[in-house]
Amino acid sequence: MHKVSGGEVAGILVAVFWAILVSFLAVALARLAQTLRATTKLVADVTDQAVPLLADASAAVRSAQTQIDRVDAIASDVQEVTSNASALSTAVASTFGGPLVKVAAFGYGVRRALGGRKDEGGRRDDVPAKSPRRTVIVGRTVPSARRGKRK
Repeated sequence: MHKVSGGEVAGILVAVFWAILVSFLAVALARLAQTLRATTKLVADVTDQAVPLLADASAAVRSAQTQIDRVDAIASDVQEVTSNASALSTAVASTFGGPLVKVAAFGYGVRRALGGRKDEGGRRDDVPAKSPRRTVIVGRTVPSARRGKRK
């Protein structure tokens, strides 16, 4: 029988270690290849779905641009109508404003002449002035300084 030396045992252990290491690396590479295949399939599926979505988004943007152009045209028309209405309002005010103010002043003068004279407070001379109203608050007393002034 042949005796195994220490160097041969060490060589066998190294060979076994390398065999186990290569086996683990082979399993890891197989799993990595499987992951890369799944990723490639996922990217292909996303690409297949993204192309129609991008086409739809592009169509929606074009439609929105068309609508914005229409709204812009409507806004400019509204601005023109507003300026025309402002000009018309100024013309009407200048045409009828002066005579209407004169008629209103004349009507006020006639009412005042027929209604009797009034003083600065808006009261007529022939009607006696009312005494000011007093407010009574239940539970309140008049301060003593004001109580002594009554006669």
